Amino acid sequence: MKAKIYVTLKKGVHDPQGEAVLGTLKHLGFKDVKGVRVGKYIELNLDGVPADKARHRIDAMCAKLLANPVIESYSYELD
Repeated sequence: MKAKIYVTLKKGVHDPQGEAVLGTLKHLGFKDVKGVRVGKYIELNLDGVPADKARHRIDAMCAKLLANPVIESYSYELD
């Protein structure tokens, strides 16, 4: 089973990397871009784990390592 995890900054959290990307896009002529938020995409392969147990394990991994619960949110898909 594959887990696709998306980690993003919570609303209201300052995103200096997103601001840098926005500035560069505007400098390159993409004036129509009004905002950029940068996040992380993580793929995990879980062998022999049922979907209900995989969800519990992914939540634990995100809480302990993959996402900072103070400033980041996460979501995931299971394939």
